[in-house]
Amino acid sequence: MAEPGRLEVKAVSKSYSVPGRPRLDALVNASFNVEPGAFVTLVGPSGCGKSTLLRLILGLDKDHEGDILLHGERIAGTSLSRGIVFQDHRLLPWMTLEQNIGLALVNSALTPGQQRQTIQSNIELVGLQGFEKAYPHELSGGMAQRGAIARGLVGQPEILLLDEPLGALDALTRVRLQEELQRIWRAEGVTMILVTHDVDEAIFLSDTVIVMNANPGRIVKQVKVDLPPGPRDRVSPAFAALKREILTAMGEVVAPAPQLAEA
Repeated sequence: MAEPGRLEVKAVSKSYSVPGRPRLDALVNASFNVEPGAFVTLVGPSGCGKSTLLRLILGLDKDHEGDILLHGERIAGTSLSRGIVFQDHRLLPWMTLEQNIGLALVNSALTPGQQRQTIQSNIELVGLQGFEKAYPHELSGGMAQRGAIARGLVGQPEILLLDEPLGALDALTRVRLQEELQRIWRAEGVTMILVTHDVDEAIFLSDTVIVMNANPGRIVKQVKVDLPPGPRDRVSPAFAALKREILTAMGEVVAPAPQLAEA
């Protein structure tokens, strides 16, 4: 297992120039730290720069202001030290599950035997043993997304980036996959950074929620999720209070908590 990554985002800004239009500031002066083994979520409305920030951390775009450091070294491009899981599973339809997962090991230093063992252990980690030879069309949406998570983890990244990986799933499957994702995170100890629109999902999964807003894209608040260890109670008063705090920071209108009538 790779050492979990410590990430530092320092005064990062990203803008785009469009001919005939004012400059678009997708991200302005974003700063935060992610400790090794933490689970951090970026949450906010569309256009707030969440996915832009994730692309910069992944190393897909080097044209930005500020610094993004992994273990104190500036990220200057993509690397196997940073895995990625997207909203759609992106499994290649002509390959089996194990072949799709193995694509992440093409440039690894592992021997063929080590690759087979690593692929199998990650298939078992996400609960897909028995489906090694299945093609993507033979898997349910939730199973295919678990396959994508296994592909993201198989290279033993220091950081796993998750770009709304559960957004395309139905509500029940999404809740089940949230529980699976938390179990995998605890088992692997890898640093995880999630992008989502779903405030409940952010609170359920994270140590820290970084709240963002748009026009321009920026960080408006960092919220520590100080809830008891173990599965989190989504209807507890503490969970509801965190949700209200995050929605308020996002600028959403939050209805006051209902008052119980006295007997």
